[in-house]
Amino acid sequence: MDLTEQTKQLKQHIDWLKDRYETTPAPENRKDKQLFMRVKEETTPIYDLLENWETEALKAVKARNVNVHPQQIASTKENAELFMMHSYYIDVRRKRYMELHRSIHYIFDQLLREL
Repeated sequence: MDLTEQTKQLKQHIDWLKDRYETTPAPENRKDKQLFMRVKEETTPIYDLLENWETEALKAVKARNVNVHPQQIASTKENAELFMMHSYYIDVRRKRYMELHRSIHYIFDQLLREL
């Protein structure tokens, strides 16, 4: 799968997670083993895709195919990982959550425009 396709898929995951955040109540017990197992099961494919995306995006940056700084790629990956966890545990204020959402989409959209 190429970088464009990976980026589009990640955008869909991020939007799905945002919907989840907005429609699901916070868990009563954040240390619940079943919740942890469900989160792990649902996010593992997204984490794997994110790892591959970072590798491919950094290659594109190095080849000067896109005008994005390598630190922006690393930060976007970190933000997406945080975003995933906040989507399940709902443990951050909405303003911060939406800032993460916007910053992730900003870099994804910039990559898609330039690819």
